[in-house]
Amino acid sequence: MIIYRKRKRRYPTYLTNDLKFPSPQEANSDGLLAVGGDLSSERLILAYNSGIFPWYDYRPIKWYSPNPRMVLLPENLRINRSLRKALKKRPYEIRFDTAFRDVMKACAEIERPDQDGTWITEEMLQAYTQLHEQGIAHSAEAWHEGELVGGVYGLSLGGSFFGESMFTRANDASKIAFTVLTRQLIRWSISLIDCQVYTEHLASLGAELWPRSQFLKKLEQTKQIPTKRGSWTIDEDLAHPPFGS
Repeated sequence: MIIYRKRKRRYPTYLTNDLKFPSPQEANSDGLLAVGGDLSSERLILAYNSGIFPWYDYRPIKWYSPNPRMVLLPENLRINRSLRKALKKRPYEIRFDTAFRDVMKACAEIERPDQDGTWITEEMLQAYTQLHEQGIAHSAEAWHEGELVGGVYGLSLGGSFFGESMFTRANDASKIAFTVLTRQLIRWSISLIDCQVYTEHLASLGAELWPRSQFLKKLEQTKQIPTKRGSWTIDEDLAHPPFGS
């Protein structure tokens, strides 16, 4: 006789004031690991270094470590024919860290067909701006005639870049900003881009789903690289069309 055992459901851990998280392997099937806590810089840095990130639209804060995890190795960035053409012809200037807060606000305001609202609340905006001022959160921006038309932001710790969100107001602006950022990350020996969860857009750029255990192993390896803190400056040949090689 076969006996079927009912799997024990995992409930998220409720965080206290202590600066710690449970193991990411304790997350439930949706990736939800814990609730509560705060968005202090210390807790956010610990979370990302542990393969955890916040994602919520109202209190309490929810912390996730999904399985599988969407990951892009920078050298695997896929540039299709149309994007390659845009890289050569689009008149955008790419800058780093000149309008971080504006990029975050634009990401919060942009309409997305698969979402009813935004997780980038005012509380998140303040917390990540503080990380930016500490030289840990960064933005890559596409500019056209003095106007911000696209961009992406995220955190950099060790040899990993944790992408958070992107927006575009002009054709291919965010894709070009992300492509140039990825080329720059390769030059800085940053070997892992965390894309968090699957989207068709990320898959089209070469990101793939990894088992959480594989992601955490790679994340641990990237900690051997010193964090490139401070305001980032883009290499000159990457800042203007045709954006280097």
